[in-house]
Amino acid sequence: MFTLPAVTHTRRDAWRRAGLEIEFTGLSLDDAANVVQKAIGGERRQADAAHCVLAVPGAGDFTIEIDWDFLKRQAAEQNGSSGEGWVELLSLAAERIVPLEVVCPPIPLDKLALLLDPLVDALRNAGAAGTRDSVIAAYGVHINTEAPDLEAGTLWRYLVAFALLQWWLVDAHAVDLARRVSPYVDLYPEAYTRTLCERGPPATGKALLATYLEHNSTRNRALDMLPLLSVLDAAAVQAAVQDDRVKARPAFHYRLPNCLIDDPDWSLGNAWEGWRIIDDLAQRPQDLAHLATAFLERGRPLVGVDRAAWSTELTPWLRDRELA
Repeated sequence: MFTLPAVTHTRRDAWRRAGLEIEFTGLSLDDAANVVQKAIGGERRQADAAHCVLAVPGAGDFTIEIDWDFLKRQAAEQNGSSGEGWVELLSLAAERIVPLEVVCPPIPLDKLALLLDPLVDALRNAGAAGTRDSVIAAYGVHINTEAPDLEAGTLWRYLVAFALLQWWLVDAHAVDLARRVSPYVDLYPEAYTRTLCERGPPATGKALLATYLEHNSTRNRALDMLPLLSVLDAAAVQAAVQDDRVKARPAFHYRLPNCLIDDPDWSLGNAWEGWRIIDDLAQRPQDLAHLATAFLERGRPLVGVDRAAWSTELTPWLRDRELA
């Protein structure tokens, strides 16, 4: 079950969409592709040693792949050539140490449960394992939710909502230790959170982008804004990060949740709930202003904010406002 956010449509009055990325292990690439195909239908359109594309009528392309950029590049280059054999061997070895990933197309929010709940159940029943499968595993769920619009003030509210909740969200998601210590889901620096709260909404998207890149010139953030900000100015983003993996799309890239696909009590709706709280808080400017003021008041020279105490205080505050 996916609880819908308060704002379900874009400014163009179309359903907002979300594309999820699900990382797991325990299955071969071919087995995972077969499981997904049986669960949601579709036709295989592309396949090599590192990935398979499943075209699902009415939904779009689902990609099942080994989450290793080097192998994906080699498989694409060698597909159909005499060098394909060693890529196949490398793929088999990678399946034991590198997660598989199902990359879903952008799906209207009201259709997420219909498509994704059967997919997750099928993978679980087939033996897929998630974050807790290994002490070194950093498997997670990435949620790419379409922004309601691209106005600077709107994006600023989402940034502030996440920045103020980020430590609480780590606790609420019970983010696995292996993922906490990995660089992939780093939180925003406290200095950036203070800057967001002190300056208020920027006048332009350019100003929002400049401040973000000053503090976050990396993909490795729990809320990675680079794809969305690339829609505003791809050249400025690339000048700061110099990473061709950043692709422009009008969606927030939320990377914090674990993937507990092998737990029968877990669903993608559980992972989604953290984002839903951010999304709803971003629509409440008065609550956001109150929380920002409270955060600034708790700052201390050199020490900053007591993050554990702040996180603890947020739980009843969010419940009182029926956000959590």
